[in-house]
Amino acid sequence: MKKRKNFRKKRPKDDAVGLSVTVFNNNVEGALKVLKRKVKDSNLMLELRKKAYYEKPSKLRREKKNLAKLRNKYKLEKIEKNY
Repeated sequence: MKKRKNFRKKRPKDDAVGLSVTVFNNNVEGALKVLKRKVKDSNLMLELRKKAYYEKPSKLRREKKNLAKLRNKYKLEKIEKNY
């Protein structure tokens, strides 16, 4: 049987809970890069910032409503621009 070149061995299964990264070949910089990307993609920091202090439900509703108005405004501007 012929040996394959550049064949990568299967990595061990990761049983860690939550966000975790395994370091291979003492490549800490690469593992840190992967961890930062995972944290960014999971929106973990945004959630922590939101939950840092209590916000009244009425304020949350007001912000949500204002964001919807803003989205609608930009959508209308985009439609008018195309005409």
